[in-house]
Formats: sequence, C-alpha cells, structure tokens
Amino acid sequence: MLLAVGKLTGVFGIRGELKCKPAPLAEDAFAPGRSFTFRSSSGEGELRCTGARRHHERLLLTFEGIRDPDLAAPLVGAELFSEREAVPLAAGEYLDRDLIGLRVLDEAGREIARVVGVEHYPAADCLVVEPSGALVPLVKAFIRRIDLAAGTIVTSLPEGLLE
Repeated sequence: MLLAVGKLTGVFGIRGELKCKPAPLAEDAFAPGRSFTFRSSSGEGELRCTGARRHHERLLLTFEGIRDPDLAAPLVGAELFSEREAVPLAAGEYLDRDLIGLRVLDEAGREIARVVGVEHYPAADCLVVEPSGALVPLVKAFIRRIDLAAGTIVTSLPEGLLE
C-alpha cells in the first residue's frame, strides 16, 4: 500500500537538489537508498534517493540521475509516495487511515461508536465518530488503548461527550 510522504516544492542550487515538504509523520522516510513513486502532471515513475539533508528548516533531496536544475525542474510539484512499511512510526503514533473504521469501546467493552475520520487541531488530534459525529480528542485522559489488530479503541469518555 502506497502512502503519500511528501511533495517536491522547488529546485535548490546547481546540483539538482529538490526542496521537499514532507507529510506529517513522514520526514523520517527520506533516506539515501530508498525508492519513491512520484506522480506529477507530466506522469509518474520511480525515484531513488541518493541524499537527504536539512538546510535552514528545509528538507533537500537528491535523486539518482538528477544532477542539474534542468533535470530537477520537471519534478517540481510532484507528490512522493512510499510503501507504508518504509515510514517509521514511534510508539503511540498512528496514521489517520489506520484509525478510520476502528470500533470505539467503553471500558466495559461495549461498542459506543465507530471512527469515520480524524481531524487535526493545534491543541489535539480528534477522532470523528459516528453515529453522533462527535469529536473525541486523542489524549491519554480519554484514550486507554488502541489495538489495530483487534480493530478497537478503548476509551474512558465523560458522560455526554458523544451526544
């Protein structure tokens, strides 16, 4: 399964480096030797990363066969994709797509909702749950356990939150 990991936003310098805006949680996916699928308005293909470095808060990438700005320019605007397994996640980190569809249980094991989306806010990420459409903050105070294999999220929610 391919996962969007970034977008090439511009050319940097005279050696064909490209500026990249990584997707949330995906910056660690960029390392020399890794291959990416790219999709742009001019087509799609494979790119093999030969270098990744930070420069003034930017991620700069070099790719095999791209050695000058003329070769790099057609890639500006391309989205980069990687196999999901190549995107390292820390303990307690989840991709939105991993959470959508999970059953929300109370501490007694009763199903009380189902995750239909994830919203990202400055204070906290929130699960969008049905049938109520309520937002459940992804914080330790409410989330007791997420078990992807079982397809469940065990919660301890304040009374009335799902109404």
